[in-house]
Amino acid sequence: MSRKHPIISITGSSGAGTSSVKRTFEQIFHREGVKAVYIEGDAFHRYDRAEMRAQMAREAERGNKHFSHFSPQTNLFEELEKAFRDYGETGSAVTRHYIHDDEEAARHGSPPGTFTAWKQLPEGSELLFYEGLHGAVVTDKVNVARYADLKIGVVPVINLEWIQKLHRDRSARGYSTEAVTDTILRRMPDYINYICPQFTETDINFQRVPTVDTSNPFIARWIPTPDESMVVIRFRNPRGIDFPYLLSMLPNSFMSRANSIVCHGGKLDLAMQLILTPLIMQLIERKRGIK
Repeated sequence: MSRKHPIISITGSSGAGTSSVKRTFEQIFHREGVKAVYIEGDAFHRYDRAEMRAQMAREAERGNKHFSHFSPQTNLFEELEKAFRDYGETGSAVTRHYIHDDEEAARHGSPPGTFTAWKQLPEGSELLFYEGLHGAVVTDKVNVARYADLKIGVVPVINLEWIQKLHRDRSARGYSTEAVTDTILRRMPDYINYICPQFTETDINFQRVPTVDTSNPFIARWIPTPDESMVVIRFRNPRGIDFPYLLSMLPNSFMSRANSIVCHGGKLDLAMQLILTPLIMQLIERKRGIK
């Protein structure tokens, strides 16, 4: 953690909705005049798209049916930890960009599924913002979580997470239901070992819970809407959180535990704005106060 160069980390698995949370943070940064630089979790995958497919085929031949993007074998955890540590110490770090689609390929001049060259982050930023799979990962070799000043988990209940992934991968990436299902099954051991444990490290978790039947996510025709959901917001340390104020600002919200508040799904963005804006400004004011 760094008073002078704070780091905010958003962690969630594929299909969890971290990209939507990133947009909320961008709105706060813009409104409050905060100069942020960004690191993407995908930038720290070990293999590009073609290499990953080839490696996956080799692992399958060896009998490994659980080779996935969630594991230390397929990610540069040491480099990610170094980027967090370097930014906290110096206000800069080295990163790159993973090119997802044709639009990004045209912008970067490289094919989809590849990486740009490693380069230094721009100077003069006030904080680092990370969004990806491993922003609070801890293993026997690395501890990324200890370098982040504010760690946010985005954790839909598992059936909803699967529904969101199924719909995204089928519509945006052209995958079949069977292919996405195979991916979910292949990733499950690494999901349990490397994704779930991070949510005990996070400072705040936002978990969307559907209020409609999602018993079989693999046949769901629609993603449950915000109006068909509740959101459970869990604070690891509730000290200093003004729960009466939040309850007054979020209609029909209630406390489910001493460290948890539940609100209507349609108020998720408002809840994030109310909760996160003062926390972000505390980090920035602390930074700006250091001479």
